[in-house]
Amino acid sequence: MANFSSRVAQADGPSRSGAFVIVLAFAGIVVAVMQTLVIPLIPEFPKLLGAAAADATWAITATLLAGSVATPVMGRLGDMHGKRRMLLTSLILLVAGSVTCALSDSLIPMVVGRALQGLAAGVIPLGISIMRDELPPDRLGSATALMGASLGVGGAMGLPGAALIAENADWHVLFWTSGGLGVVATVLVLTFVPRSAVCSGGRFDLVGAAGLSSALVCLLLAISKGADWGWSDALTIGLFAAAVVVLLLWGWWELRTREPMVDLRTSARRQVLFTNLASLMLGFSMFAMSLVLPQLLQLPVATGYGLGRSMLTVGLVMAPFGLVMMVLAPLSARLSAARGPKVTLMIGAVIVAAGYGLNIALMSEVWHFVLVSCVIGAGIGFAYASMPALVMGAVPVSETAAANSLNTLMRAVGTAIASAAAGVVLAQMTTTFGPVALPSEDGFRVVMVLGFGAALLAFLLAAFLPRGNVAAAQVTTLAPANAQPVRATWADRPKGGVEIRGCVSGDDGHPVDDATLTLIDVHGHQVGRALTRADGAYSVWTPGTDTYVLITSAAHHDPQVATLVVGDQPVDFHLILASSNKLTGVVRDLEGRRVPSAVIVLTDVRGEVVTSGSTDAAGCYSFSGVGSGSYTLAVGAASYCPAAVPVEVNGTGQTRQDVELRPGVRIRGTVRARDGVPLNDARVTLLDTAGNVVGTTTTGADGAYTFADLTGGQYTLIATGYPPVADTVIVDGRDDDRDLWLVHAE
Repeated sequence: MANFSSRVAQADGPSRSGAFVIVLAFAGIVVAVMQTLVIPLIPEFPKLLGAAAADATWAITATLLAGSVATPVMGRLGDMHGKRRMLLTSLILLVAGSVTCALSDSLIPMVVGRALQGLAAGVIPLGISIMRDELPPDRLGSATALMGASLGVGGAMGLPGAALIAENADWHVLFWTSGGLGVVATVLVLTFVPRSAVCSGGRFDLVGAAGLSSALVCLLLAISKGADWGWSDALTIGLFAAAVVVLLLWGWWELRTREPMVDLRTSARRQVLFTNLASLMLGFSMFAMSLVLPQLLQLPVATGYGLGRSMLTVGLVMAPFGLVMMVLAPLSARLSAARGPKVTLMIGAVIVAAGYGLNIALMSEVWHFVLVSCVIGAGIGFAYASMPALVMGAVPVSETAAANSLNTLMRAVGTAIASAAAGVVLAQMTTTFGPVALPSEDGFRVVMVLGFGAALLAFLLAAFLPRGNVAAAQVTTLAPANAQPVRATWADRPKGGVEIRGCVSGDDGHPVDDATLTLIDVHGHQVGRALTRADGAYSVWTPGTDTYVLITSAAHHDPQVATLVVGDQPVDFHLILASSNKLTGVVRDLEGRRVPSAVIVLTDVRGEVVTSGSTDAAGCYSFSGVGSGSYTLAVGAASYCPAAVPVEVNGTGQTRQDVELRPGVRIRGTVRARDGVPLNDARVTLLDTAGNVVGTTTTGADGAYTFADLTGGQYTLIATGYPPVADTVIVDGRDDDRDLWLVHAE
């Protein structure tokens, strides 16, 4: 029974239930926590690392630059070679970076570690892309909203937690914590997240990756370090100029290469372009709050506008930001499903603007900042939940990860611009406080006005998005069962169109009526749809000569996908769909009681495992997608003898096969010496009537042995260790207690 269970466990694989959504959200939270853990250490970095203040900021800049490079690269590699693989790679890099930082006491290893941590920035867009591959449309919205909210949840948890650790423990503990969370996330992903079958393959655009990375590094380095170097410094201006030149050259290359790093034609679509621009603005708005609120809370009370609070208080005030995002994730998903993600994005932008309006008026009490944190968190939650739906609704499945990664990158650019803009404003608008110049109250209000303006601009950009629930329509494009296709006729023929025609039949030779045929182009866009007639015939028109993909599906049959090269002449294409049926049943014992958690394995005539699973609490099992044919159903459960029954799946849609398990009988006893003392290390062997070894065991200090899960019949017990003895046992359905006596020969 143990071997039976282990074989089934290997065949069954990870559960594909909704648990993987929680795991992906947890991975996103871990990345967000990693980004916020260092905030309490920023003022202390020069002393802790023995470096100048200007140099110590590289511990922050390195993460930003590495993340900007990794996000689009990991997204593209995920589309090509597997999103789960790239997700695991990102988490491993996070763990490696965390350990490097935890072991460092100087600047260079800290910068290296923080750069490695930054390479995990692609976790959230990769997670959203996996959800698109694995979830049905009705669950995708709420799942992506939860994944988007993980960014705020991680910040909400990370900031007060980091402050608490920094105030009460060695600062290295922060990075050990980050590494430990990364290890947990990696194990959970390996256990629960399935491998996605959606991989485009192809050649990686190394030139495009290098060009985009170079341009981003130049741009973000100039933005993040411009205040330190001077905005008119030759290095700052040179980096901005290099970013513009490299981006232009990169765009020229991407438009001409066959497999670009970023499909600029897709990115230029109105829905993608304006969503990304709105993302940039909302990234600015979100980070502006993160820059203003902590400083106002921590500045001395003597300034007249500071509240003199600790970093721990700052973390607790900011915590509602992420918690509100998480709580509102299901609501934003329902709103997107009902009114479209465009409306959700516009509502989110308005709420963010309202939050900044409140902050301009209310900034004198702690509860003012808690209220502002909640309102802006609600707005960001609505907006961030809608963006993946808008992006995925306008790109083919094969580009999901790359498109989401570009959207995430735009948010990161927005946060970098916010940091630079706020830095300039607060550096120019100061007030003297003793010998120190501090940002003035008006300076903080100007930053809030910038955040307010960025949110309004995001609202205006969202207004230019296409009307209607475009995302929902795109998500269900490849789900024929949810649509109402019509049969193609000559009247449906598009100008220059070419006909694809044929018949659809089952593997039993009978025609399949009402099979749905969906025709898509090489970019993943639907261009035609039809239903088969009662005789299985179909006809669908193409827009013209090209290469197309024909997807065919029907009830009780496995779907089929075919690539067709269409020329000037009509294409005759006949399909045979394999039957796909459902096998169900109940497992009971001899007394009619249902057996839960019984292990079920279905094998074909060659002995290959087709599928496996276990019975539920009511003793029921169900396998979908079983083709017609002959199978063997093997069942095993603790305290029962394994059973195997033949099953004939006949293609009628559902086959029922109940199984009855006989209780397993035990033979047990004690091996003793002549004086009745139990014997240790005596070897006991059980043979069946054919002389085959059923089992072997060695007694312990109590001399006891047991053989379980036996069927009826005659067995032979042999005990060795002294001169061997043998005994015959007949099993009649009841347990048998049989002691054995080993003695020296007289």
